[in-house]
Amino acid sequence: MWLWALLPVSLALFGTAGIWTVFALAVTNGSVNLTEGVPFISKCGTYNPQSCLFSQICNICSVLALWIVAIRFQQVRDYGNHGKANTASIVLGFIASVGISVIGNFQQSVLMGAHLLGAFLAFFLGLAYFWTQLFLTYRAEPSQDRCWVGPARATCCILSTVLVILMAVLSQTGHRSWAAVCEWALVMLFFCLFGLFAAELRHIDCHHLTVQKQALTHDCSPTLVKTNSYVANTLS
Repeated sequence: MWLWALLPVSLALFGTAGIWTVFALAVTNGSVNLTEGVPFISKCGTYNPQSCLFSQICNICSVLALWIVAIRFQQVRDYGNHGKANTASIVLGFIASVGISVIGNFQQSVLMGAHLLGAFLAFFLGLAYFWTQLFLTYRAEPSQDRCWVGPARATCCILSTVLVILMAVLSQTGHRSWAAVCEWALVMLFFCLFGLFAAELRHIDCHHLTVQKQALTHDCSPTLVKTNSYVANTLS
């Protein structure tokens, strides 16, 4: 079942190609003017016709991200890690993934408040999710890929944290063009972080359903059938 590794790779490639396509359309039809500075991603996707494409890209990325978050949670749990960090990761990942959809469907020219909420969920909680995954990289059962996945994930998390801080500071101080540059770089790093999950998901071996029958001790009692479903049984 190494094909599961294609899921995070698909998200990274599709998302990257998608937002740069939106940027190209915005520049081509004059929705943004590069002589005035580098535009934010949201500004590129707020006008027709690229706004429709931007919404679909965000929705698809949101679904793929939710899928990856759920599978990674189950994988870590199957390794025997039922700690709070793994639970926190799926909560943060789900909320951040919903934030991606909010960004695409509530564009800044339509409803700025909801758009900013989506950006906060996607960027800040998304960053918290990746830091949690960095912790789980070293907490979960050892993997042969840990020697390079750990440092790569740590580097991306550190750079993403720096970019989030710079983006917030530059935006508040009026340097919006540089803040937009930080946003583009940050999104590219997020796609890289999602892509790194391919190294772990490729170890997922199979899915199986186990049915266990257990007879009750009382006479004339029906047989209790207990069904345990193990999703994404993993082997590293």
